[in-house]
Amino acid sequence: MPSCPVVKPLSDIAPFNAVSGAHVLAALHATCFPQPWDAAAISALLVTPGTFAYAHDDGFVLARATAGEAEILTLAVTPAARGKGLGRRLLQAAIKKAHEMGAGAMFLEVGVDNPAALALYAGLGFTKAGSRKGYYRGVDALVLRLPLPANFA
Repeated sequence: MPSCPVVKPLSDIAPFNAVSGAHVLAALHATCFPQPWDAAAISALLVTPGTFAYAHDDGFVLARATAGEAEILTLAVTPAARGKGLGRRLLQAAIKKAHEMGAGAMFLEVGVDNPAALALYAGLGFTKAGSRKGYYRGVDALVLRLPLPANFA
């Protein structure tokens, strides 16, 4: 029986502050999405006030908190690491940080054609707050909201 890749423990998820290392996040993003963000785009976000990231060898979350609200900008988990809890742990780190920064709610957009992501977000307590027609190259997106602080099972 083939062995499954092992996702590193939560302690290996760390804040990512190195704008000079944005190429690392861009390389991860490229393994996860058909239209990935490049290092310049990620660098530009990382220097924006209130923006923060948590990274792991197999993924990262990029978010921002400002004016009492927070937003997940992107969540990238490599295909080999999906379904093993890494996305959940990255999101939990970002949600906790957003709350510490004074956010009372966390928002995100997700394609209606992404059942795995929808299940992940629902499992963390996100609920539908709205929708955006054709948001992802013609695919509708849901706007999801999570009140903070969040209680995780």
